[in-house]
Amino acid sequence: MVDFPTVRVAAIQATPVILDAEASVEKAVGLLADAAAQGVQLAVFPETFVPLYPSNAWARQAAAFGGQDELWERLWRESVDVPGPLVDRLIEGCRRRSIYCAVGVNERESQRPGSLYNAMLLLGPDGLLLHHRKLMPTMHERLFHGIGAGRDLHPVDTPLGRIGGLICWENRMPLARWAVYQGGPQIWIAPTADDSDGWLASVRHIAIESGAFVVSAPQFIPRAAFPDDFPAELPGDREVFGRGGAAIIEPTWGEVIAGPLYDEEGIVAADCDLRAGLHAKRWFDAVGHYGRDDVLGTTSVAEGDAAPPDAAATQ
Repeated sequence: MVDFPTVRVAAIQATPVILDAEASVEKAVGLLADAAAQGVQLAVFPETFVPLYPSNAWARQAAAFGGQDELWERLWRESVDVPGPLVDRLIEGCRRRSIYCAVGVNERESQRPGSLYNAMLLLGPDGLLLHHRKLMPTMHERLFHGIGAGRDLHPVDTPLGRIGGLICWENRMPLARWAVYQGGPQIWIAPTADDSDGWLASVRHIAIESGAFVVSAPQFIPRAAFPDDFPAELPGDREVFGRGGAAIIEPTWGEVIAGPLYDEEGIVAADCDLRAGLHAKRWFDAVGHYGRDDVLGTTSVAEGDAAPPDAAATQ
């Protein structure tokens, strides 16, 4: 039986300790404690928070065959094994504070050194609940990340409700959203690096379409956060490489109920009465009474089974 509790959620807009996985995880654990002190039950960190997001502003340089070996080596060394000791540390932080968290990481496979993956982990006091690899890295991300297999799109049941979601521009993929919608998420987690107005419009739409509260957690990355020995050239005319925009959106009319927060680190929190999602689905249920998969299923439309008769042919 699905419950409809009121859950306090937070988008944590934080800057990683760039290219330092252990320090980034320790920062996350400290922020979990801060969030728990505010009564937060679920905290969402940005995309690839550990140990950094490969921004288009500088990552495009890696398109060359030569000259980026040090960046690749350091990024691989500071990435995360799942499961592994850094994940265990985050789980212990959740256990100590009785909190759940979603966090974006660069994932490696130490037993087979090579490709990295853009991964989203949902963790709780009892361990790893969801491990999702981004289906399709976006543009320059393909220089660093492999593609996800897609077997990990299901929401998971937790004491806080049913939690699911997608990473950054996966949220633009209609069929990926549909796959998650079928699992009936009540809270939608959306770690991202997109700080545009268009992104905020997208997650507001997803809240309405999914009938779930959306927790959008973007990056705040100031130039000052990069170490002096960062192994890539930063453009000289930029002081911020991600301005944030953390927000929480409710599912009835897609209203922003907390945030957006720009140009600083911070915790954006809201109390979410999950009954609102049930109320919203009385009006519009994307995979229920509004689904019409009998007409709009990919095979029936592609094969023309649901196409109306040709008017010209009947005249």
